[in-house]
Amino acid sequence: MHKVLVFTDIHILPEGETVIGLDPLARFTQGLAHALEHHPDAARIVLCGDLAHNAAPTEYARLKQALAGCPLPVDLMLGNHDRRAPFLAEFTQTPVTDAGFVQHYQDIDDYRLILLDTLNEEADDTHSGHLCAHRLDWLDHALASAGKRRVLVFTHHPPMITGFSGMDWIGLHNRAELIERLVAHGRVVQIISGHIHRTIQGAAGVIPVSIFKSPCHQMPMALGFQDSSLSIDEPGAYGILLLHDDGVIVHTEDFTLPDQTPELYARKRP
Repeated sequence: MHKVLVFTDIHILPEGETVIGLDPLARFTQGLAHALEHHPDAARIVLCGDLAHNAAPTEYARLKQALAGCPLPVDLMLGNHDRRAPFLAEFTQTPVTDAGFVQHYQDIDDYRLILLDTLNEEADDTHSGHLCAHRLDWLDHALASAGKRRVLVFTHHPPMITGFSGMDWIGLHNRAELIERLVAHGRVVQIISGHIHRTIQGAAGVIPVSIFKSPCHQMPMALGFQDSSLSIDEPGAYGILLLHDDGVIVHTEDFTLPDQTPELYARKRP
């Protein structure tokens, strides 16, 4: 069994700035330290987009510094708050496609992790996602070359409706094209996404989808609201994926809750 840790919607800001009174870098640093302490055996960490809040060079520089001492390999993805040029200027070793999209894949034994770039820098609504023909063709190759491996696909924008009307409005606009290709391949067993700032389970076609919360600010349970900027101070979280012989097991960890030790667990048992 292999373990993959997932952080999404980090939203790093310049020093001294906050989101609803929360410091995104402090919350991410806290979450990363928690993850490394409790899951040092993880194979890698995936940061699933919205790395920076304003895509400013100083924000990416602060994130790079926060990751400098991380002992695990880290895969970086882009979200709607990111921009490719300032990101790639700071993270110069990040793999990109021939057309400059931030997409790549990693193999972990019998699993392939495919990380897609759903950022649409030309979106009229500024934050919705799109996968152009080049990115979808690249995906076809990544799927075809996976052989008999089971495939996990990572997207910032979820390929499903969530019930949060404002967030669905700025969702992945051509999700049907993506779902058609993933279902046709036949070996995609899990999709992992961010963007919504809530823990949500669903499906894209017949493929399970897990959406993780942010380590910082969350979307309140305001189903049907058209506002996509709603935020609330609820526990920060990261995802834990267990790649098992029998399939994928998905966990989420609210790391800002009071710490519970194994000794306390034992005393609570009947």
